Amino acid sequence: MKNYPLIVVGLLLFSATASAIEQAAPKQVEEVHHRVQRVVPYALDQTLQTFTKTVHGGVQHVVVKSADNTKQIKLVQEHLLKVADAFRKGDFSTTERVHGPDMPGLAQLKKAETDDIKFEYKALPNGAQIHYSTEYPQYVQALHMWFDAQLKDHGSDVIPEHSQHHSTIAE
Repeated sequence: MKNYPLIVVGLLLFSATASAIEQAAPKQVEEVHHRVQRVVPYALDQTLQTFTKTVHGGVQHVVVKSADNTKQIKLVQEHLLKVADAFRKGDFSTTERVHGPDMPGLAQLKKAETDDIKFEYKALPNGAQIHYSTEYPQYVQALHMWFDAQLKDHGSDVIPEHSQHHSTIAE
């Protein structure tokens, strides 16, 4: 029962923001796409990306559309590993270069101490993921705001096996 209040807060935050996400204006989406392509080493048009909120934070997946495209898979894995390592150190400069310093949730995430938020990298057969989690409600809220901003600027691709994998936010 120790986590019950956190779970309730997480569910309330998720339900309050889930329907409020709007897609950014096409011009803004295009600008973000160009900035992302300058930051990531892999080809955006050869990958799918999702941001799925969970009770304790969320999961970001980047997978390569073609399972035999080992070059792109390696580039995705290297990049997400680098991002997770930077985030663990409190370095959100990549996110700032793409979304700007006023990105929702970013200022709060930058205030977190080293162990307040976990950034768990995992290589996947067709790409990689970062699982973001925390026990602190203020950082759960910041992660959810940050995920909403990601979704607004990037949209969210549909990865067939992903929807079954995260059928609930209770991860």
